[in-house]
This record gives sequence, structure tokens and C-alpha cells, in this order.
Amino acid sequence: MEPLPLIAGADDRRTLDALFINAPLRDYTLRPRTNDYTLPVLGMAYIATYAQQHGFNVGVLDAEAHGLGIEEAARTVNEAAPRWAAMNLLAPTYEMSARIAEQLGPGIALMVGGHHAKAMPDRVLADPRMRNLRALVLGEGELRVAALLQDEQNRLTLPGVMWRDPLLGTRAVGIPDPKRSAALLGPDINSLPYVNRAFLPQDPYQAAPTATDLRLAGQRPWLRQIGPLGHWEANIVGSRGCPYNCTFCGAAVSANPDVTIRVRSPENIIGELDQLHERYGVTAFRFVDDLFLGVGRVIEEQMEAFTRHKIGERYVWDATGRINVLNRLTDADLDRLVSNGLREVALGIESGSDRILAAMDKRIDAEMTERVARRLVAHGIGVKGYFILGFPGENKADLDATVQHIRNLWAISDQHPGDVRASVFEFRPYPGTPVWTTLTDSGYTPDALLAYGDVDLTQDGADESMRQRDEFNFSVGIQFGDVPLREVRAALAMLAREQHERNQAQLGTAA
Repeated sequence: MEPLPLIAGADDRRTLDALFINAPLRDYTLRPRTNDYTLPVLGMAYIATYAQQHGFNVGVLDAEAHGLGIEEAARTVNEAAPRWAAMNLLAPTYEMSARIAEQLGPGIALMVGGHHAKAMPDRVLADPRMRNLRALVLGEGELRVAALLQDEQNRLTLPGVMWRDPLLGTRAVGIPDPKRSAALLGPDINSLPYVNRAFLPQDPYQAAPTATDLRLAGQRPWLRQIGPLGHWEANIVGSRGCPYNCTFCGAAVSANPDVTIRVRSPENIIGELDQLHERYGVTAFRFVDDLFLGVGRVIEEQMEAFTRHKIGERYVWDATGRINVLNRLTDADLDRLVSNGLREVALGIESGSDRILAAMDKRIDAEMTERVARRLVAHGIGVKGYFILGFPGENKADLDATVQHIRNLWAISDQHPGDVRASVFEFRPYPGTPVWTTLTDSGYTPDALLAYGDVDLTQDGADESMRQRDEFNFSVGIQFGDVPLREVRAALAMLAREQHERNQAQLGTAA
């Protein structure tokens, strides 16, 4: 197979107006990546698509998807010589982004956005490696990025755009027109164009059959169509914003008071599903936003439309969900989700300790999670559970409760057609979140809390390939609870091994 071009979606016959850069999670020159798939940068692709539809020649350099090192990523940008380079700043990869920015040629203007830029704008503006920075965009960027590409001086009247005054060395902001601000900051998501997948080198993608696919093939006629190579899948966003306030999460409502929570209309979503099927043959979708199965009224509205359009006869899909919301659904509601094509729900379970769950403001307990998981897998719906070890205040009994909780969930799934997969991570703090404030108030410095490094669990016997993706395996090297980091990571490796062994055994049995 020919390697994909590094810059996706651009017209190489024209001057490049902007190159959107997704920094690698680590410098892959130093330690090459093991896995070959990473989540697509949908937010960046939305912005690129909008800019393209307004006449600008733009491309995306997904350095993580291509497994690039820092120097290769910077060299690729400089050789492309765009008018603007644009970066999505995230706390774990900020250092990677800053090192790329430091190597950009002086003729390339830089704009940045993302959670980290929003949480710590002054720190970003003051970073000498960001010397090319001409616009820091807070929040959703489609309309404002296009305005900046049209004319940099538009920043003088755009809301939520900052830059550094080169003479005074102070933060500069424009004076926005209040009549335009709401639309610019929170665009109508039903009027935005569908994402141009040419900007995403790994989406749609061909996915091998999951254990759940194989186990349910006899119960769901559609799944019998899956060949040995699997089927084409794509990621999709159904909403923006989150009404919940989990203390560790960058999407927490208290960290994003400017974000208006909006849900795409069912017809708009179904239109994108059908377009992806017609263009690429996609038959499986993953909703990656927080609300698709996270609010009761949204579930009702979407499922009514899915039933009417007979989505379950044509597609399968996965979605994120909220345990306390799913707990209120009836068996008839779950039956309707299954008939409409639901394959797997991703749940932020986080801990098996009710004490830690309360500290996280999860509004659930371990018993509720096991009850909901049992009902889901009994209906043939898979569960992917996310867990955090090493949360502030966690003690050995809390950690042991989480390990036991995961094993309880596995045991439950062994008795039912649906599967439970556990994805476990070490706690890391994100600026702007409630727990970040708690930690800094207790004496931790931002420098210490931002010292991210990737975690290598191979010394504990967990090969990276067991984790399926390299994403989010980060640490700031601080013991926040009572359990030493060495023990936290040993537990991570143990659970990764056990999940890997379950995956292999289930695929072998199902085949």
C-alpha cells in the first residue's frame, strides 16, 4: 500500500493559506510508535472544511497519525510554506506543539486554539517559542479562523481572539461587535458543512470485526455481512458542549462557561451517515461527543428519527453515554437502541470506589454501574469502560476496589451476549478543570502539573500493542494519592494484560 501524503486535503497547485497541525503525542524519532491508528482530529477538520468552503486552500498535517518526529513535522510545515500554521493546543502535547512552533520559518504566521490555549492563554502568549503567534482563538473556531485567513486585521473586531503586542509585550484583544459575537463564538452546528474526510488520513477506516460483532452475528442479521477484513467505520460528532462537571475533565461545564450546549438535528446527523455510506461504503459509526447517549431527551429525539429512517437495518454505531442517564432507561428503551443499530456504549466509569466517585462528581456509584452494565450486555450492547487510577486522595483500598470492579464487570459480561472492555489510565491533571484548581490551591505549581511525559508500561509486562492505541498514556510523575506510582503503574499493566488476553480469547472463540 502506498503511504498517504503527509498533508491531507490541500490543493498542491495553489498557495497554501493555512496548514492545520496536530502535534504528535511524543517525539516518534526517539521511540517509534507501535500502533497504526489514532483518533481523527474532527474539530480541526471541521475548521478546515469551513475554510475550504469559503475559498481558502488549506490542509491538515496529522503528525500523530503519521507517527512523525518533531523535526520532521516542522520541516514538513516549512517546506509547505503556508501563510498560516494553525495548532490545536492540548496540555499533554503542548511541549510537542511548542517545539514545532519554535522551528517555523519567520514568514509563517501562527494561530492556536484548543483546551490548553483556552485554559492558559497568557502562558501560551508569553512562551518565547511561540514567537510567530499572531492569534490565539478561544473556543469554537470555524467562523473566526476563516475571518483571520481573509485578513489578519479582522482580529481587531473578533470576539475571543488574543495576541501579544510586539512593542508593549502585553496581551492584546480586539473590540468585537456585540451583534456578531454570539454567532461567531457558537455557530449553528446544523448549518456547518459536513466534515470533508479528505482532511483525515485515517477516517473512514477499515476495522476488523470486534468480539461483539462476531458474538452477535447470529442475532443481528446485518452483522452477517461483515467479511474477514471487517467493515468501513467513521467517527462523527452529534453535539457540542457537556452539561456535566466531572472534576478531572477538560469538557466540564465549569471549565467552559462560554460554550452553548447544542445538539445536531436528527435529520442533519442522518444526512451525514448516508453521505459517508454513499461516498465511502461506511456502515459503522462512532459518536464521540458527550451527549448522544448522555441526555434523556436527546436519546428520545434521535431514536425516534433513527426508527423512522430504519437506521438499524443499514448501520451499526457506538456512542458515549452517561451511566446515571442509562440507568433510567426501560427495557423497551434498550430494545429500541438495539433495533436502531447500537453496538457499544463508551462509559466514563472511572473508579470502583464510591468515595472516589463522589470526589470526581460522577453522580454514580459502583452498584449502579454494575446494574447498568448488566442490562446493557444482556441486550447484546457492548460496554467500553474508562477508568482512572491514582486520582488525588485515592488509597490502596480505593485502587483495589477499582480492580475488583473491572473484574466484576468482566464476569457479568461472560454471562451475556454483550462484551465489556476496560481501558485504564493514570490520572493526569488538565488546566481549567475543577481538580486543577484544587491541586494548585493546595500548593502544586503549574510547572509541576504540566510536566507531562508518556508512560512506558513495558517494564511491567504490558506491551504497547496491548493498548491498541498510544493515546492518552501520560503522567506528570506525581503521586497524588496514597498509592506509590510504581504500584499504580503495575496495576495498569496488569489490567492491560488481562484485557488483551480476554480480547484474544474472545476473538478465537467467536471465530
